[in-house]
Amino acid sequence: MARLTFFGGIHPFDGKEMSKDKPIKAVLPKGDLVYPLSQHIGVPAVPIVKKGDYVLTGQKIAEAGGFVSAPIHATVSGTVKVIEPRRVVTGDQVMSIVVENDGKYDEVTYSSVESYEQLSREETIERIKEAGVVGMGGAGFPTFIKLSPKQPEKIDYIIANCAECEPYLTSDYRRMLEEPEKLIGGLKIILGLFPNARGILAVEDNKPDCIELLQKMTKNETKISVKALKTKYPQGAERQIIYAATGRSIHSGMLPADAGCIVDNADTIVAVYLAVMQGRPLMNRIVTVTGEAIADPRNFLIRIGTNYHELVEEAGGFKEEPVKIVSGGPMMGFALFGLDVPTTKTASALLCMTRDDVSAMEPTACIHCGKCVDACPSRLLPCTLSEFAEHDRVEDFLTYYGMECMECGCCSFVCPAKRPLAQSIKSMRKIQLAKRNKK
Repeated sequence: MARLTFFGGIHPFDGKEMSKDKPIKAVLPKGDLVYPLSQHIGVPAVPIVKKGDYVLTGQKIAEAGGFVSAPIHATVSGTVKVIEPRRVVTGDQVMSIVVENDGKYDEVTYSSVESYEQLSREETIERIKEAGVVGMGGAGFPTFIKLSPKQPEKIDYIIANCAECEPYLTSDYRRMLEEPEKLIGGLKIILGLFPNARGILAVEDNKPDCIELLQKMTKNETKISVKALKTKYPQGAERQIIYAATGRSIHSGMLPADAGCIVDNADTIVAVYLAVMQGRPLMNRIVTVTGEAIADPRNFLIRIGTNYHELVEEAGGFKEEPVKIVSGGPMMGFALFGLDVPTTKTASALLCMTRDDVSAMEPTACIHCGKCVDACPSRLLPCTLSEFAEHDRVEDFLTYYGMECMECGCCSFVCPAKRPLAQSIKSMRKIQLAKRNKK
């Protein structure tokens, strides 16, 4: 069992019981749909429609702006109202296509196949590329690139990241319970791209029903296994899940492919299945709407571009005025100052809390207890790196491997002095990454 976890990590309040036992509810948008052109890592997409154009559900409305980019598709039928900057969850203004929903949901014709085996490797990857599939666990990296390493024969493991270690989130959990055949089908499609690879469904052991179901459904699959991982945050982080599932290690200068691994989030793998088998572009995702302030926490199958206001209404509204609203989970999500923002391909959750413990904290002097060192999954010295960052000691920050920080927040969580360690390290990393990109 030692291989099924990693060094460090924490056990924050789970919060999953609020929404995990309610089935997914499909919702239709009521207002305009907003499609930011930057919903992925890399170059923003380029609009191929203009104001006044009529679009169909599933129609491409923006094409990839470069190699590391992804197209965007309409999720409703209607008229393009405007293309202008709109606010997104990070607080930035991003150029967006706004479509007025006509409520008809007329669709384009999709090109389905009876078996993925009838497609060549190139055809499979092209379908994934054209569908605009990106990593839906948060990073938003275009999936077709991840599935196109230079030496596919050297890939040994395809890891389906089903850990869902972030507190409160249960969208992957419901996906595994309600649509396991699509998850397994997507994993088999990806395995078909790599002649020597084996598939691993990596699930935290706080989801025994999912583990049992997936084991039952893959008992005759010789190339797929289910591995129960120890429940611990951040078990679902790429480096940690690779080590837990395979015993292999990577650092920030490596790609998972360098260690013979490819990791994809459960929802991403389902999107691969729909793209390849049904020819459907990435238009939907599951979003967890939860928190103590929400009247009816649950998971919704939404059309990308739907406003967060509408999701709160679908969840019964607020039973108590929220003190803090977060897009994503409490550890790595983005705090919002308003709900008038659209969901995107990487929108995993909306968390509405009645307390803001972080704002109430009063940082004091470091007592050199070492708890942050014990918790750091990257085996760094967060207290030292934070000091370097605060005093702009760049060389020392780099010498002590500050760029290896994965910004998981474990150090800040365990610090008895309530110091914002992760925040200061993250700020320094951003500055250094920006300098690198200018060279």
